[in-house]
Parts: sequence; C-alpha cells; structure tokens
Amino acid sequence: MRPLLSVLLTLAFSVVIAPPTFGQGHYYQSVIDVLRDSIILLANQNLASEPITVSSALCERSSGGRHDFYSEGDYWWPDPNNPDGPYIRKDGITNPENFTEHRKALLRFSALTGNLTSAFIITKDAKYAQTALKHIHAWFVDPTTKMNPHLLYAQAIKGRQTGRGIGIIDAIHFMEVVQSLRVLDHYQQVEEEALAEIKAWFGAFIEWLTTHPYGQKEMIHPNNHGTCWNMQVASYARFTQNEEMLEFCRNNYTQTLLPNQMAADGSFPLEMERTKPYGYALFNLDAMAMNCQILSDNEHNLWNFETEDGRGIAQGLAYMYPFVIDKKSWQLDPDVMYWDDWPVAHPAFLFGAMQFDRAGYFLAWQKHRHFLKVQEVRRNVPIRNPLIWLAIEN
Repeated sequence: MRPLLSVLLTLAFSVVIAPPTFGQGHYYQSVIDVLRDSIILLANQNLASEPITVSSALCERSSGGRHDFYSEGDYWWPDPNNPDGPYIRKDGITNPENFTEHRKALLRFSALTGNLTSAFIITKDAKYAQTALKHIHAWFVDPTTKMNPHLLYAQAIKGRQTGRGIGIIDAIHFMEVVQSLRVLDHYQQVEEEALAEIKAWFGAFIEWLTTHPYGQKEMIHPNNHGTCWNMQVASYARFTQNEEMLEFCRNNYTQTLLPNQMAADGSFPLEMERTKPYGYALFNLDAMAMNCQILSDNEHNLWNFETEDGRGIAQGLAYMYPFVIDKKSWQLDPDVMYWDDWPVAHPAFLFGAMQFDRAGYFLAWQKHRHFLKVQEVRRNVPIRNPLIWLAIEN
C-alpha cells in the first residue's frame, strides 16, 4: 500500500479542478481546493521539526564564520590538468561535491515556514503559526543560531574567489519567509519586539544588497540574476515599508529589466542561449511575474505595463505557455541537466491566470507538480506556497 503522504501529494496535482472563470476570489478558492489536504498533512509532520540554520554546518573552505552563509558556484569543477589548482567552469553541469548545506538549510526553512503559514491560513490554528515563528526566531533573532545579514561568501570558487555577487541569488528563498511574516503579522501572531528585530535584520540586508559591490553588480546583471535581485529586494522593502526602495525596484523593472531582457516575441534571449534554456526561461518568467506581483498595488499595476513596442509580462506568459502545455513543442535542444523534471507548478501561470482571467494558465499551474523532490528544481522555483501570497491584500 502506498504511504498516505505519497497518495495525497499525487492527488494534489492529478485531480483536475474545474478552472474558475470569474474574479480572483474564485481562483483563490480553487487554489485551496487543489492544495488543502497536502498542506495540512505536511504541516502536521512539520510541527515536530527543529530549526536548522547556517550555524548548523561549517565548511572548512569558507572564509566566513559560523553565522555567515556560504555556498559554492554550481558549475565549477577541479581542473583535471591541475587537480590542486583553481576550479574550471562547465556551464550547466553541477558539481555534486560542492558545499550545499547552507542552501539546503535555507530551502528547508523557506519550505517549512511557507507550509506552516499556509496551514494557519486554512485552519487559523495558532500551533502552525507558532512553529513557523520558532524557525524564524532561530534564523534572525537568536544570537547563537542567527545568520549575519549579508552574502559575502555565497557561490565561492575554490582557488578563485571567496564569494561573488551572483551568490545573492541563493537568498531568493527568504522571500516566502518574509511573506509568511507579513501574513502572520496581519493575523496578530508575531510579537512586536521580535517583529521589530526581524525588520531590522532585513533593513540591514537591504543596505548590504544595495551598497556592497556584490549587490550593485548583481543589480545590473543582464539576465535572471538581475531579475532576482530586484524581486527579493522588492519583497524585503515591502516588508520593511521602505517606499523609496519599492519605487526604485518598480523603475528598475519597467526601465531596465523588462526592456533589456525580453525580445519582441516574449522570449528571454539571454536565457535561451544557455545550456539549460527551458529551465532558465521558466525561472526568469517566474521571477519577472513575481516582480509584478510584489510591486503592484492600488497605484501601480506592473502586470499591465508594456514597453512602447508592446513587450510586457503578458507577452512572456503567452510565449512560454504552449511549451508548458506541450513540452514536446519546445524548439531548442533539451536542457543538459534536469530536462525531465520541468515543467512544474510555475507561479507565473497561477498569478497570470488571476490577473488576466486565463483559465488555461490556471490549468498549466494546476496540472503540474506542486511538491518538489529534486533539490535543484526546488532551488529554481522561487515561489512554492501560493496561499501566503493570496491571503492578504498587497
């Protein structure tokens, strides 16, 4: 007999829910209908979880300390002609020997927090909120376990660099933690003193992301790295009520990211030329859509923004939609790794369905995997807990 968890996770993306056709509220209820049972089952298991932060593992190759996030560049390998020398690059081919423990800890933290907050949204049972807050306290408040608010040592390369600006992309998984905090605060589950300390942490993180050379370089990176810098800074700015930074991110999206990255047909040429074009194109589309989701409010609607020649997020969704519905129609070579693991339940199509009332987009989200097992795929799906993004207004 199959374990109950496996059965429920399968049902979560195999049972077809009739797509709604009117209004965002109907889509919201359909999202709950798709995910409810699996969310509650996972959350009940997660109630027994204990925090794991960056302080739980230390790599001897790190130039930082126990409270500093550390990771190593994915595509860098030992040089067969100089085994003890600097690593060499193999684009798209991940080195399985690189240090990944802090990435895994952050992914786990994001998944636990998002899941427990989703369960709280559905049930309003405070036990889920308080367990999520236990993990949050360990990462940002407890002096013995918390992380320092910078990424000086992310995506290091042996023999070359102790850290790089492109390592900032590792932090996108703080976004669902921040969004969970917004929801829990909305429902008065967070103590004021703790909330102030966490906001101060993210205020310091924004300062580092916008003033350190790593952050400044990542901000102008011409592909998904620049998109993800903007996406996460916007998320942290909204959490900390930093209106100046929110406006900067809106302008960066409309004046730089979208016009410089999207072609007239809605594709992303710099992603398409990589060795994993399908996965990278979907990843950047998700990040672009989340920029629109985070930065839109009653006065700003980035979902409807278009350049003078008609490029906008609607064109990006329309371009990738046929390849998500029928992957065999993809016209480029398959990705060199993880080809069989894409597509998944991409947030771009869920939020796109709600914004443009497109039932087909909803099905493109609903029919694919929501609960991901492959670590690299999980790392490249920035939003995996949609309820926390839909539960409260902007």
